[in-house]
Amino acid sequence: MDEDALVALAARLAKEAAAAVMAVRAAGFAVERKRDTSPVTAADRLAEALIVEGLREATPDIPVVAEEEVEAGRATAHDGLLWLVDPLDGTREFAGGHDSFAVNIGLVRNGRPWLGVVALPAMDEIFGGIVGRGAWKQDGKGIRAAIAARRPPPEGPVVFASRHYAADPRIADFAKQHGASKVVNIGSAEKFCRLAEGVGDLYPRHGETMEWDTAAPEAVLIAAGGSMADWSGAALRYGKPGWRNPPFLARGAA
Repeated sequence: MDEDALVALAARLAKEAAAAVMAVRAAGFAVERKRDTSPVTAADRLAEALIVEGLREATPDIPVVAEEEVEAGRATAHDGLLWLVDPLDGTREFAGGHDSFAVNIGLVRNGRPWLGVVALPAMDEIFGGIVGRGAWKQDGKGIRAAIAARRPPPEGPVVFASRHYAADPRIADFAKQHGASKVVNIGSAEKFCRLAEGVGDLYPRHGETMEWDTAAPEAVLIAAGGSMADWSGAALRYGKPGWRNPPFLARGAA
C-alpha cells in the first residue's frame, strides 16, 4: 500500500471514528477514571476499536499502538514502522462539553512522523498530511483544500496553548517574550491544526504528552511547512519505551 492509500485509509477511519464519538456525545455517557486518574469514556473505547480493527485488517504488517490498549497493558513490538492512535485526544474537553477534541491516526517511520490524519469531530473537519508532500483540510461537505503554515504577522504571533494550562505563568511569560498579539487556549491536537492551516504561529507545551497525542498532528504540521522540536531544538523521536514525549515547541513557518 503506497502513502496515498495509507493516508486515505487513515482519513476514512478517522471520519468513521469521529461519527462514532459524536453519536456517543448525543446519547450521553459516563466518565470513568484510568489508573493515572485521566478520564476515559465509551467514546474513547468505541473509536479505538473501530480504528484499530480497520488498520489491522488493511495493513496487517504494520503494528498498531493505541492509547487504551497500552493502558490495558497490551505491548506491541515494532521495527520502526508503526501506527500511533489516539481515538479521542482531549477526553477532558469532550467530557467537559467543549468542542476541542480530536481523533489522531499517525504513521511513524524510523522514529519520525511520516503521515497523519486529525479529525475534529465537533467541527466536522479533517486534516491530513504526508511529510514532504503537503497537507490538506477537508470540510463537512467533503471539499478538500491544500493548507500551509504561515510566517508570523507583523503585529506579532498568535500563540495557541492548552486550555488545561491556561493559568500556567510560563505561557504568559512565553507570549510576552515573543511579542504575541493574542493567546488562544483550546484543547487537543486542534492547536497543531490551526498552526498548519495558518491561523496561528506558536504552540508551547510544558506539560506531559504521549506519542499518540502528537504523531499525527506533527505529521500534518510538518507537511504544511511548520516544525516541532523539544526545548533544546531536537526533533521528537517516536517508538520510545514508555511512549512519553518531552516538553516541546510547535511552530508555523520559520
